[in-house]
Amino acid sequence: MAAMKLAAPSLLNDYYSNLLACSRTGLIALALGSDVYLWNSETQSLEGHVHPAQGSAPHSLPGRAGRPRQAVSSLCWSVDGRLLSIGTRQGLIQLWDVETKITLGCLRPHLSGVGALSWKQNLLSSGSVLGRIHHHDPRVPAALVGAAAQPGGVCSLQWSPGEDRLASGSKDGRLSVWDGDAAAAAAGQTAKPLRPPLVTMKQPSAVKAMGWCPWQRHVIATGGGWRDGELRIWDTQSASCVNSYATNSQLSASLQICSLLWAEERRSLVCGHGLPHHDISCWAADGPTSLDRSHQLKGHTDRVLHLAMSPASASRLFSAGADERVHVWSL
Repeated sequence: MAAMKLAAPSLLNDYYSNLLACSRTGLIALALGSDVYLWNSETQSLEGHVHPAQGSAPHSLPGRAGRPRQAVSSLCWSVDGRLLSIGTRQGLIQLWDVETKITLGCLRPHLSGVGALSWKQNLLSSGSVLGRIHHHDPRVPAALVGAAAQPGGVCSLQWSPGEDRLASGSKDGRLSVWDGDAAAAAAGQTAKPLRPPLVTMKQPSAVKAMGWCPWQRHVIATGGGWRDGELRIWDTQSASCVNSYATNSQLSASLQICSLLWAEERRSLVCGHGLPHHDISCWAADGPTSLDRSHQLKGHTDRVLHLAMSPASASRLFSAGADERVHVWSL
């Protein structure tokens, strides 16, 4: 049973968006339509909201300031928890100082929606629906310092815990791992071919639910979508699936995995599901690549699209569902 339930009207029911994120200080960001609300997980109070695509900033492009608000498609906190990066369905990326609620810049936009964002110290990586990956350094005038491309649209993106590898998941089932030298293919060097990924692995459904294991440097978990439902553990060094787990039971078909995250302190993996049960499953990590399903959390009435956990409290889990509800769970 959830310890708390919150209404989330206008939460976009989109499998490929990333609309919930928690900072290292425990500040929750939740995108509802074209607004982003900030909720303090420690005091359990609303701290305000921000409006993407409003105002001017040092990295704003001509004509971008003062544009109408745009539907948010992705969120990600900087490593220090000071900045919130916001991507929109129109391709815009903004940086916000959450303490002052002031936008610090509009980065060079994508030509399509921003499906995922991930920080590596002061470097922000973004992935688009058209399969482009951009690397931005907001500290310099020409913020776009690198680029890459994959065949399918980017629906997940995450730097490894050691920040030496970047993983991207695509809508066509590709899991790609890229070298950590993000500026190797400079954006302005159009004549120079972009570097390919170090390795690419394939599953039958979109790689939306994806996460690096915090305590196993080269291990990634991915979740299968509709009519797949497999939870897979990958070794990125050998580019192989070293273990997989069916999410079905004797009474149901495979469960769609919409979201997942690792809980390092608890040595466990948490998965948010869609049809048929819309529940959350918790898996205990028995070994480096071995999992055992421990228990389930029930309460959502539609697919669990997003999960987040505060680093300050490993016993508190946040989930956002297509039922326009946010649940706070005590693990």
